[in-house]
Amino acid sequence: MQSGVQAQVPVLYVADADTARRFYEVFGYAEVRSGGDGDSHWSYLQCGELTLLLAAVTPRLISVELPLLIYLYVKDLEPTVEGLTAAGHTVERVGYPEHAPGGECRTTDPDGNVVVFGQRRAVPAQARVEQPGGEARFSLIREAAEAVSRRGGAPARCQIGGPRGEACPEPAEVKLADSWGETVWGCMDHADETLLNARGAFLASEDRMGLGPFLQARQAQADRAAQS
Repeated sequence: MQSGVQAQVPVLYVADADTARRFYEVFGYAEVRSGGDGDSHWSYLQCGELTLLLAAVTPRLISVELPLLIYLYVKDLEPTVEGLTAAGHTVERVGYPEHAPGGECRTTDPDGNVVVFGQRRAVPAQARVEQPGGEARFSLIREAAEAVSRRGGAPARCQIGGPRGEACPEPAEVKLADSWGETVWGCMDHADETLLNARGAFLASEDRMGLGPFLQARQAQADRAAQS
């Protein structure tokens, strides 16, 4: 019998499970089970076939600031925006990218985790709500591209290319990786497409928070402790 994954449960570590639960209820999640003891508490949420586990532990885990933690597709964007705003959460409109022609927005949950949500169903141009002051400021991929540009070192051309293997003439601006160790450089459009469709793909950060610098710092810390 062929083995395979039957379900996937994303886990978010939060400061307070009840506070986080109320935030994600705006997106349609509902608690189906909860439990815990004095040092930990968890809340298992479900929306249709989608699940999310909120875990609060004591002492609290050290969180790392990320440009994006979770992306959600919602059925109707505007009611979601209204619900978040009514609950006191700031919502920033990102625009109308190809992967979310019905609109895309950015917010943060009570623990500071960045949540971006979009609508797959397109809306007519006259129904679009444009961000005041021009183009929306937030773009996860553009932020990564700007960081790469400051450091240099990217290859000249996009390595992802078209769906039939045709070469892409656009410059490589973003480095992607997956949990199996594969890496590729892509242009903005192809990186966007890959992140949303390739299982396990993520932006490969080359800043000082990466695995290599962590291991080096860890070794240096151990050497200092041995010398003291």
